[in-house]
Amino acid sequence: MEPFTTLSAVAAPIDIVNCDTDRIIPARFLRKPRASGYDRWLFHDMRFDASGNERPEFVLNQPAYRGARILVAAPNYGCGSSREQAVYVMYDYGIRSVIAPSFGDIHYGNALQNGFLPIVLSEEQCGRLREQLHAAPGASISIDLAAQTVTGPDGARYRFDIDPAAKERLLKGLDDVGLVLQHIERIEGFEERYLAEQPWVAV
Repeated sequence: MEPFTTLSAVAAPIDIVNCDTDRIIPARFLRKPRASGYDRWLFHDMRFDASGNERPEFVLNQPAYRGARILVAAPNYGCGSSREQAVYVMYDYGIRSVIAPSFGDIHYGNALQNGFLPIVLSEEQCGRLREQLHAAPGASISIDLAAQTVTGPDGARYRFDIDPAAKERLLKGLDDVGLVLQHIERIEGFEERYLAEQPWVAV
């Protein structure tokens, strides 16, 4: 898993309240293999019309926001069904963090498990950031996970909270397997001692 330390990147505003996981990736695409081109399913029905043509009014189709790696969203982002693909599709598009006043609980957990940083700021702060992004398309936001800060386009800095264990995993790029492998020498040492003391177990 790719570590998350700092990120300074173009940010895009998503103004939809209760943007659920079916908007992030519609249910009919959930069986698609996670391979090259998977990012096309991100916000598919808002990005494309019935003929597959881009909708120019959608924010990520606008030239200034195409390279966005951060989203600033409205309340209750990622609510709805608990599909992990909603994180995969954002990650594969290139987005590494969403800043919002609140998240669907399961989506928040899925994000942390997959090297993706969900950041909770107040509704007022998120609204201010989205206003700035609308006013200056292509503007950047900076995130420092170690310092737990977000710096807006205007230079204002906001502090966010995150569970210490989740923070450590993101900083080190550790998934569940990687977390266990940090202790592999102790695990193997225990196994050797256990079998030496109770050899009948291996028979």
